[in-house]
Amino acid sequence: MKKYKNLHRYMIIPMVIMQLGIAYDYWGDLTDNAWSVHIHYWSGTLWYFYLIIQPYYATHGQLERHRTNGIIGMFLAGGVCLTALSMMHRDIQSVQNAIANPERFGPFEPYFFYGAIALEIPMILAFGYAVIQSIVKRKQLEDHAWWLISTVFIIMLPALGRGVQFLQIAMNGFTLDINPISGLLISNAIIISLIIITALKYKHLKHPATYLAIGVNIFNCFMEPLGRWTALQEFFNAVIKG
Repeated sequence: MKKYKNLHRYMIIPMVIMQLGIAYDYWGDLTDNAWSVHIHYWSGTLWYFYLIIQPYYATHGQLERHRTNGIIGMFLAGGVCLTALSMMHRDIQSVQNAIANPERFGPFEPYFFYGAIALEIPMILAFGYAVIQSIVKRKQLEDHAWWLISTVFIIMLPALGRGVQFLQIAMNGFTLDINPISGLLISNAIIISLIIITALKYKHLKHPATYLAIGVNIFNCFMEPLGRWTALQEFFNAVIKG
């Protein structure tokens, strides 16, 4: 575990990227956010925070504290998954609002919100799988650590994507000329680059967790065709009530 001695410092980078990405979307209309949004934001933020302090405890002689916080961390991971699932009805509501008031949503057409659901489900499942693998591999410290690190990159897109889209709107104005998918592709490129850089740094490029994190973000690039798929739209409308 010697090579992870300064991991806690490196993990501050994705934490900052996530917070900068979500800052305007969350803090810009703080009082208008639903309760589920607050819970999801803070559970996700605490998860990123835990992935800073846990490597520090593990590599600086505080293993007992690391184990205790690990149990709490698993509770947080469940919170991240459940709160993300609970908010999908907001995407269906956004679809309905975008149909009723297209001028208000501009370039964000109904397909965009259907696509968001199509991406969120695999992200949540992959995040949960990575956390479970970290538990299964808890006695194999290299694998345990890397499965947990991968979760940072698996769920980064929603926050970073919002930040990139905010910059697009800030620079170009809220016009129909903006392509929301371009912001998503830029975000995915940034995340995949971070995964590869981190994997090379810690010599885990060929690890299953690395493949999973990269695979999820490649899948995310297909947001538009998934969002425009009529059968998928009908399925989401039937299962998720807005």
